[in-house]
Amino acid sequence: MTAVLAAVLTGLFSITALLALVRLYRGPSLLDRVIAADMLLATMIGAVGAEAAVNRNATSLPVLVVLSLLGFIGSVSLVRFAVREES
Repeated sequence: MTAVLAAVLTGLFSITALLALVRLYRGPSLLDRVIAADMLLATMIGAVGAEAAVNRNATSLPVLVVLSLLGFIGSVSLVRFAVREES
């Protein structure tokens, strides 16, 4: 059961990351690329969290916290930069 769950989750996270990378590459504007990068980071957080849940260990919890903070700070910084550029 866990092998099937791990395979399905790996496939779903891979497809999601691939679509985010396509949007990151093709995004017509800076904000589209910021959203794609944020989606890619959220996919990474979900994959690490799913791996921790399947293996029943909490050793990757600090990694999840750091990735979450990185995503939040990065998104806020880039949006503030984009707003200043438009004005």
